[in-house]
Amino acid sequence: MQSIQRHRVWLGLVAVFVVLGVALGCWRLAYLRQFGEVERQVQDRLTINLRSVESEIERFRYLPGVIGQDGRVVATLQQRGSTTPAEAANLYLQAVRDMSGADELYVLNLSGETIAASNWNEPGSFVGHNYAFRPYFLDAMAMGSGRFYAVGVTTGKPGYFLSSRVDVEGQPVGVVVAKVDMGPLALTWAAAGEMSAVADRDGIVFLSGDPRWNYRPLQALTGDTIELLQAERRYDGVDIAAAAPLAPPEDAVAGSLLINLPDDTYLLGRRAIEPDGWQLLSALPLEPVEREARLMGGLAALIAILGLGALVFANQRRQIVRLKLEQNVILERRVAERTQALAHEVEERRRTEAELRATQENLIHAAKLAALGRMSAAIVHEVSQPLSALDNTLAAADLHAQRDAPDEVHRTLGNARNLLRRMQRTVKHLRTFSSRRDPGPPEAVNIATVLDAALDIVAPQARDGAVRVEKAVGPDLPRVAGNAVRLEQVFINLVLNAIEATAEADKREVRVTALSDERGVSVEIADTGPGIPQTVRERLFEPFFTTKSTGESLGLGLSISRTLVEEFGGALRFDVRPEGGTLVSVVLPLYRAEAAHKRLASA
Repeated sequence: MQSIQRHRVWLGLVAVFVVLGVALGCWRLAYLRQFGEVERQVQDRLTINLRSVESEIERFRYLPGVIGQDGRVVATLQQRGSTTPAEAANLYLQAVRDMSGADELYVLNLSGETIAASNWNEPGSFVGHNYAFRPYFLDAMAMGSGRFYAVGVTTGKPGYFLSSRVDVEGQPVGVVVAKVDMGPLALTWAAAGEMSAVADRDGIVFLSGDPRWNYRPLQALTGDTIELLQAERRYDGVDIAAAAPLAPPEDAVAGSLLINLPDDTYLLGRRAIEPDGWQLLSALPLEPVEREARLMGGLAALIAILGLGALVFANQRRQIVRLKLEQNVILERRVAERTQALAHEVEERRRTEAELRATQENLIHAAKLAALGRMSAAIVHEVSQPLSALDNTLAAADLHAQRDAPDEVHRTLGNARNLLRRMQRTVKHLRTFSSRRDPGPPEAVNIATVLDAALDIVAPQARDGAVRVEKAVGPDLPRVAGNAVRLEQVFINLVLNAIEATAEADKREVRVTALSDERGVSVEIADTGPGIPQTVRERLFEPFFTTKSTGESLGLGLSISRTLVEEFGGALRFDVRPEGGTLVSVVLPLYRAEAAHKRLASA
């Protein structure tokens, strides 16, 4: 047994290592493949964006040199002419700016002071400002041309400055500068959702479609670089030294830089922009790469698990088939034994149910007889009184016959017949009430007729106790679902309880009302008794619970009454009246053939 367990443990460990190996291998392959695809996309984007940047610069590359050949500019630098040269140069620069789309155009003299500008008549004009410290002026004076990207010290707006030296007869007289706004490129990248940017020769991003990149170094700056930036006032007003690097040195994969932003890690591609020494940057998120790798690793693990599961399943199936063949005989024998036991159990349950039904019928009949016993004295009085009256009536009829008074004889005999009908009605109600006939399925019952019969039976008890019983039945009450005899038993028991409850009351009254609504027919029995204590109310429907003396009641009346009402889908409830006494409510559902058949079928 232990060897089998050890064997299973080893097999489980091997299976785990196989699944992990397959998953890790597929994850690695998928990651490298997707990473290569992202690198290709980055390079494609760099190629497209490089052309855009170069074309934007090329539009203005020769503009400073062309402007420097204009006579008005040369005259301004030499201060010759009959009119003020600077005014003519200003108008010329303004016109060229508007036509070319350049941000600004201006002319510097040999000392670096602006003597003419396209924004000469605008707030923040360059005229009068000295830019001798700018590299584009120094490079132009030294090499004939210059280029430099910086934040304007006058306007605070960034731009690309292209400069060209103006020579007259081989001698420099000044420098023409064109400032180009490259902001539209950044707006284009932002609109396309691209994370693209341009960094200067020191690795500082100055143009980006993502504002989070602007004026941040790719990697930490050296002290010399920071001093140079401050001397050139390249990004005047921006604390470059305090900006966090985009890509720490250790974040590199296969020669590509990784940058960490709050939302994701990005692969950063770079492309050189000559001759400025700039770097064109473009980044794509690595989350799709990782997601694809995880998906492929998960699928590989799932396939490996399914494969191992299939092997285990096939092995177990062979064992199960063998075990099934061995257990078929045992199973058939057990099925036969169980079938016999179930048949015996079903028969026993049927017999028990029959006994329970018989017991219930006996209890219901016992409750009827108990109710009759409670009314026996009043019933005897109800029958003996008409018998005495009948005897006197017949004697009077004989006397009238001897006197030859036929009219009096006829009237007297009519009175005798009325007394006989009264006794017949009482006996009929008692015989119907005390019968043990099977109630059968629920039927349509006239609740008014049931109440009349019940009140007729309890009438002697009410008269004997001097209790006033009032009945208020609504007109045209709909038929309810039930059984007339069973409902008679319920209302006889409830009215008898109400009559007995008024035994000690000053005003002995019982009121029976019946009304109908959408729920069904509601019968309420109200008495003027003392009401029901809370302790008794909690046990009202317990079988064999009674507040009467021993021998006066079985304690089954209310329990059986509620059972009968609920069998017909109704409800029985007791409440205390605010003015004193008890209010009993019986709600019975309206008769519907389909509902009656369903209750019969469920029974």
